[in-house]
Amino acid sequence: MATTLATVEAREVLRCEHCSLVQFRTTNSLCRRCHKPLEVDEPEPQTPHLVVASPAVTPQDDIDVARAVREIRQSRGMSQRQLAGRMQVPRTYISKIENGKAMPTLSSLERLALALQVDVCALLRDARSRRQAETNAIFSDPFLAEISALIPRLDAFQKSMFLNQVREMASGRRRSQAAS
Repeated sequence: MATTLATVEAREVLRCEHCSLVQFRTTNSLCRRCHKPLEVDEPEPQTPHLVVASPAVTPQDDIDVARAVREIRQSRGMSQRQLAGRMQVPRTYISKIENGKAMPTLSSLERLALALQVDVCALLRDARSRRQAETNAIFSDPFLAEISALIPRLDAFQKSMFLNQVREMASGRRRSQAAS
């Protein structure tokens, strides 16, 4: 009696997860070599859950003690070693604070503020209040305050020309051309 083979398209080729034998699926779905099941139950695919951050709080708006300490220390022209000496702590502790690997305690924050000659609040400001303070500092200059009142009256082309002139002046191109 002749046996009939299934068409090639109907045959399913599988690899045994246990012995790695590549074979056609058998009627009992067991491996021909190791006699273990050919199919491994695959876990149900999980649907991803979207986590949406609330628009009111973004990572940029968080309190960033590390950044504040670094910026204030650098603006004072101090090294990490000098700051550590003022606080009487190892320099590596200052480095860990500035890199966000250590969060200073309240007493350390007080000592940091004293060593940096600032108020503790300066170390605990969030990004929004830092931006507001920077904006206030910029507009405290009378010339910039006067210009800022006139900018809304300019059209797009005039704003573009004005910004290009400011960029050239800031980069020093205008002065070098005028000196020639």
